[in-house]
Amino acid sequence: MIDDVAPRQVWEALMSNPDAFLCDVRTVAEWQFVGLPDLSQTGKRPVMIEWQVFPSMQPNPDFMAALQAAGLTPEQHVYFVCRSGGRSMAAARLARDHGFHHVYNVKDGFEGPHDQRGQRGHVAGWKHDGLPWSQN
Repeated sequence: MIDDVAPRQVWEALMSNPDAFLCDVRTVAEWQFVGLPDLSQTGKRPVMIEWQVFPSMQPNPDFMAALQAAGLTPEQHVYFVCRSGGRSMAAARLARDHGFHHVYNVKDGFEGPHDQRGQRGHVAGWKHDGLPWSQN
């Protein structure tokens, strides 16, 4: 079982635990046009690895190799985030299945679910919770 962790709890873990890391599994397009978690206050940067490769949206066959190439190890605490929590949960499961012991899903992701108008970012998630982020 992978725990869903609220964005504020993830932020607290990133601030207090030197072995906690955030892995953003959204696409290059999302990073560029929607924004990125700004972890500068934590002294860390998000590990950015696409779960699905843009623009084909095919699963990234090199995901685990990229996770390891980024320097993440099975002993570290890795919090996976995507737009709304689906892709990040799949990434967390794969990492767990490859021996990562402390993996978590960021509940509601970076933008959260749709609101009544069909827009994201207004109901829940990293941005909604007022956590630091930046946009190019």
